[in-house]
Amino acid sequence: MTTSATGQPLIPQPPATVAALRQAISRIAPAALPVFTRELDQAADQSRQGSDLAPLQGFIAQWSVYVHIQRHPELAADFRRWEDIAASGGAVQARRAASEIGRILDGAHAAVGLPTR
Repeated sequence: MTTSATGQPLIPQPPATVAALRQAISRIAPAALPVFTRELDQAADQSRQGSDLAPLQGFIAQWSVYVHIQRHPELAADFRRWEDIAASGGAVQARRAASEIGRILDGAHAAVGLPTR
């Protein structure tokens, strides 16, 4: 993953559609495509079984946030670093990491027009 010299996002934020998100992920995080596809299948099955669009809406929201973060390599690196600290650090480090992860997720939710926690 690369970024421009000006620190601009790798790609514009795509519309919140399955096709646009899939295309964005294939460009900026192709290793995530199998997970995207598996989770899409699960959300579609849940939506069909329950005659409810909420699982698909949640899927699109989750992946819109993921794409927003991955579009910004520095932000994505910070997110991964905090995830690593949360997984391997002590209690104090884990709390700090959880706070920082929450801050990044709140910013991503706001950026894509979703409510924060």
